[in-house]
Amino acid sequence: MTIRVLLADDQALLRSAFRVLVDSEPDMEVVGEASDGAEAVRLTRDERADVVLMDIRMPGTDGLAATRLITADPGLAHVRVVMLTTFEVDEYVVQSLRAGASGFLGKGAEPEELLNAIRIAAGGEALLSPAATKGLIAKFLAQGDGSDEERDPARAERLDALTGREREVLVQVAGGHSNDEIAERLEVSPLTVKTHVNRAMAKLGARDRAQLVVIAYESGLVRPRVD
Repeated sequence: MTIRVLLADDQALLRSAFRVLVDSEPDMEVVGEASDGAEAVRLTRDERADVVLMDIRMPGTDGLAATRLITADPGLAHVRVVMLTTFEVDEYVVQSLRAGASGFLGKGAEPEELLNAIRIAAGGEALLSPAATKGLIAKFLAQGDGSDEERDPARAERLDALTGREREVLVQVAGGHSNDEIAERLEVSPLTVKTHVNRAMAKLGARDRAQLVVIAYESGLVRPRVD
């Protein structure tokens, strides 16, 4: 199956470089280019894109607003958005994940990293390495004062639907651990962990693993630590 990729960035030169890279792969193709968020949303629908590489900062409708529009559209439920950030630590990273993005990638990433990111997103996985989860996400969510008022009570209540084991797995996911690592920690099989993760996603209305991480912090199940 060929992965249909849409490029959304206001820099034409960067889009051209991404196009050459993506089109060089036998399992993916660029189906469109957008220079702003509104165009990205329209082309995502028109070109039936599977993965959108979305720049956060664009004129007019920015990448964050465009991501919200894409992920809120039931007709685009299969689409995965990977946010492109100028810096590895971007102030909008967590907002992007809350908007429904499946992950983020720095523009300074190596070509193989970019191609791997597209494949991971297309496969329905979250583009969040354990290191990224533990370091970046916790750091951004810790920018507030950590008070209970900042937690989402609605999401906290939804955690009641989880079994004890699903809660344990969710805590491990939010801690930046892979399924194999969680399996070893909880002394179960990786397949069992994957099943618990999928059930937690369904119960919490999460699109993917990235959304689980955000929910775990926003609900107060996991408290971010700043080293």
